[in-house]
Amino acid sequence: MFRPASFLVALALVGCGPSPDSGHSLAAPSEANLVVYGRIWTGDSAAPWAGAVAIAGDTVVAVGDSASLTAWVGSSTQVLNNGTAMVTPGLMDGHAHFSSGGFQLASVDLRDAATPAEFIQRLKAYAKKLKPGEWITGGDWDHERWANAPLPRRDWIDSVTPDNPVFVSRLDGHMGLANSLALKMAGITAATPDKAGGTIVRDANRTPTGILKDGAQDAVYAVQPDPTPEQMDSAMVRATNWAASKGVTAVSAVSAPWGEIASARRLRAAGLLKTRISFYPALEGWHRVADSLNANGPGDDWIRVAGVKGFVDGSLGSGTALFFEPYADDPSTFGLLVTPEDSLRKWIGAADSAGLQVVVHAIGERANALILDIYDSVFKAHGQRDRRFRVEHAQHLRPVDVPRFAQLGVIASMQPYHAADDGRWAIKRLGPDRVKHSYVFRSLLDSGARLSFGSDWSVAPLDPLLGIAAAVTRQTLDGKNPGGWIPEEKISVDEALRAYSVGDAYAMFAEGSRGMLKPGYRADVVLLDRDLTTIRPDELWKAKVRTTVVGGKVVYRADAE
Repeated sequence: MFRPASFLVALALVGCGPSPDSGHSLAAPSEANLVVYGRIWTGDSAAPWAGAVAIAGDTVVAVGDSASLTAWVGSSTQVLNNGTAMVTPGLMDGHAHFSSGGFQLASVDLRDAATPAEFIQRLKAYAKKLKPGEWITGGDWDHERWANAPLPRRDWIDSVTPDNPVFVSRLDGHMGLANSLALKMAGITAATPDKAGGTIVRDANRTPTGILKDGAQDAVYAVQPDPTPEQMDSAMVRATNWAASKGVTAVSAVSAPWGEIASARRLRAAGLLKTRISFYPALEGWHRVADSLNANGPGDDWIRVAGVKGFVDGSLGSGTALFFEPYADDPSTFGLLVTPEDSLRKWIGAADSAGLQVVVHAIGERANALILDIYDSVFKAHGQRDRRFRVEHAQHLRPVDVPRFAQLGVIASMQPYHAADDGRWAIKRLGPDRVKHSYVFRSLLDSGARLSFGSDWSVAPLDPLLGIAAAVTRQTLDGKNPGGWIPEEKISVDEALRAYSVGDAYAMFAEGSRGMLKPGYRADVVLLDRDLTTIRPDELWKAKVRTTVVGGKVVYRADAE
């Protein structure tokens, strides 16, 4: 049975942060439920800094200098004092696979397996914990960590997982490794043809190696059992607790299964939901989303069925992102169009006619050009309205396509940590010229585009502070680019913070209630352990969350762990 956690906070009021000339409040001072002191970055360009925030219920009621806001402190007011360290609005994640991340927290962790031998050993150890027949999924392996980067093979793991079907994903989710048992269950043999939008990797004898790319993964997914409601709820509890620990107060949950939405509602009823969630189920099921909205409305600022999410291509790491020119390290391929163009046009047009927000995954240059073309055709055919179409990832753009985001009003929903990761090896896929047009944060901002930042969790860590560090420094995870990978595309701390707050709120149609610390806005607040604007850029990677407040309630405290 779920039991909501309770938090007792007793922090003494000591020094206070910098003070603006004047404060802002909803009404004359009365006793607040919570007052937060610190160096407060409000996200409000009209009053960007404050010394204190007062909260009543789930709403910010006053923002201003610390001296004036002491009038809101009464005998029952909870006080959080962050000294000279930064306080921000609740940080958001514009692109997360929320329940998948929760499942991965309890699954085998292959992300940092540094060698094939370690990859095998971890699967062997994990399999010993399971009953025969239980699936091993997740994993998030990264073959780029291994010498010469070989793709794993089923014969590596068959002997250590004889009784358990295995399908462990590369960290980008666009290819995975199946053992022989899983391939047999899925009916994949040497005679199985590739389907459109997918690839079965084969050896010299045409025998499947176990690696399945993009659409080829569907055959394995089809034979995996759906999680039970209890399993989904456990995963969602892990996910919402993890989000709170990272200062994430709201997410766009993309490619969300309907079971995830039902679970979020159960968690909320039980008092366990700590994250505001905007859900984007699959684009091809747009009619079900439209029917749900017509019958039940979109929801509220805790749980909202927001729109639909589609795919144009795969990923760079899996060699399936779609480009105009072939891959530098594999001239036989341009990548994959994982959804037929006619289907994309039909579904996006229908979803837009139904009034849904459409967000679509596009990574390669050709994929991004295509989705911008489709969006443009919808604008022309259906007329003007506040659509807020989004391109998810927008990682590799031709220079000619950069200004089209602002011209069309399309949001670039991007994940900076991917740049720190991909920058280790992207040049071998793209070559020295094409790679320069990767993760062009600065160029997009300068062109007038709106940025919405996220993580793509569990593809990357659900930690906006790591994303801010990646966007500001553009350092890569291997330490080989201390001055930044494609450094001309760096952005400032303020710009990165805005993309994780104001930008994400706009991308979720929530800019009137979230993303800023401003009277009348939701009381979502994050207390950090340092001031991101005054430390050296290379120190940004060390920043941590001290306390997270959602809806006026403390949902995470580092000192309580």
